[in-house]
Amino acid sequence: MSISSLYLAWLEDLPPRLNGVKKTRGISVPMDDGVLLKTDHYAPRADGPHPTILMRLPYGRRGFGAICEAYAERGFHVVIQACRGTELSGGEFDPFANERADGLATLRWLEQQPWYDGRIGLTGPSYLGYAQWAISDALPPISAMATKVTTSNFQPVVFPSGAFHLNLWLSWVQVIEGLRTNPLATAARMFSGDIERRTERAASVLPLIDADIAAVGHEIPFWRYWFDHAIGNAGFWKEIDHSHRLSKSTPPVHFISGWYDFMVDPLLADYQRLVELGHTPFLTVGTWFHIAEELQRDNLRETLIWMRAKLLGDASGLRRNPVRLHISGENAWHEFDRYPPGPPTPVTYAIASDRRLLERPEPSAGGDSYRYDPNDPTPNLGGAIFAFTGAGPVDNAPLEARGDVLSYTSPVLLQKLTVIGQCRVNLSIKAEHPNVDLFVRLNDVGPDGISRNICDGLLHVTPQGSSHPEGALKLHLKLHATAHTLLPGHRLRLLIASGAHPRYARNPGTGEPINTSVNLVANTVKVFHDGTNIILPTHII
Repeated sequence: MSISSLYLAWLEDLPPRLNGVKKTRGISVPMDDGVLLKTDHYAPRADGPHPTILMRLPYGRRGFGAICEAYAERGFHVVIQACRGTELSGGEFDPFANERADGLATLRWLEQQPWYDGRIGLTGPSYLGYAQWAISDALPPISAMATKVTTSNFQPVVFPSGAFHLNLWLSWVQVIEGLRTNPLATAARMFSGDIERRTERAASVLPLIDADIAAVGHEIPFWRYWFDHAIGNAGFWKEIDHSHRLSKSTPPVHFISGWYDFMVDPLLADYQRLVELGHTPFLTVGTWFHIAEELQRDNLRETLIWMRAKLLGDASGLRRNPVRLHISGENAWHEFDRYPPGPPTPVTYAIASDRRLLERPEPSAGGDSYRYDPNDPTPNLGGAIFAFTGAGPVDNAPLEARGDVLSYTSPVLLQKLTVIGQCRVNLSIKAEHPNVDLFVRLNDVGPDGISRNICDGLLHVTPQGSSHPEGALKLHLKLHATAHTLLPGHRLRLLIASGAHPRYARNPGTGEPINTSVNLVANTVKVFHDGTNIILPTHII
């Protein structure tokens, strides 16, 4: 037992250690084209047979060593493999492109191992979860999956509502490239804020295709390939979309995510698909962001309980209800038999004069305007971002003080209001230039006056027509899913802007392609009171 696995066992309140572990590192596993992928095997020192847990990742094997050891100490073979072109594995790293073929080759290699007994569990967060979906339809009869902060289809992650998720990819490029060249220095940079600062500088580069040089000092082949081939190309995404592999034969799945994870909506879409197919997947969602400490530890205890139940037939640790949600605001966990927990009761708030947000809207022909200047773009503040610092709910005062942000605030609530699901927003706007983004955020304003973000969403539009007497566009968008209670004495606040930089690539206002655009045009946007509202999916719990 290592110090790190002992610490994890204490921190996660794991079941007792059952056995010692034999580690075999640096195994060369051949792929179909002869490329060798470096693989480690953690074997339980105990009489078998034992099921196997497989993890495939591009982040280096050593960082997951304590997790592997903890699984193996509790009776599982653990196989962890560096993806093609990462760490010491051969070939070139091409995100998402090879995980199907290489994952299948790894399964065939496992079948030839004398210790493999045909039972297998796949686990891991983010990219590791995508690698699970890539082979989910090729698993043996006794298998299970624990997919965390991930999805089977990355197109809505890379291009949410047509915008480009710039912060994610600039930050991720630095992590991938840094772990390849200098793992220790990169690990230090992750939690010093250096990656976020470098991302912000690189995001200001035009054209954006050259931002990779500003971020890491040289060109990144896959960054440039994506800019040239992924934008508006359905064929590119079809090859790496594994959502069609979700089927009636999909193994039991435990979905784990956070309300401030940028992939929570695609993950919930995967969950809903399996429910529609007749499955009863488990779902755990906390008030976490993508790199929250709980998720970084791989939610080890939840995964162990799940794998013991599905691979060993020991369901003694499983909770009664398949869905467990943390409700922020009241800071409490609740269990349900499904998500969402029954039909919601819609509650509508509409904007009004004097920056008010009213449940009973007043007739108004007025509106409010702001000017968005991509040379000084509206910044992002907190929220569902890929960041090692600054993600999640934060004080929105600096954002609300800007002239390019509109805010509307409700009266003080007299009774609690619990929102579970996706809030829907209807906007009635008129833009000076037809290419415009709309960023909408819902905040909880406490009795202390601090306004903290609950959920948000962005819509990238090229207006073509109008339906308002003044030429307004009628737009509709959904904010990312949440579970939050606004307590009595709190107020609801709605923010409207045209950017959240560098979270999303700024809209240049010209209609030019984002990879080559070098011209920036300011845009005046008017938001009409009539037709602009937010619909809350409320529940009584």
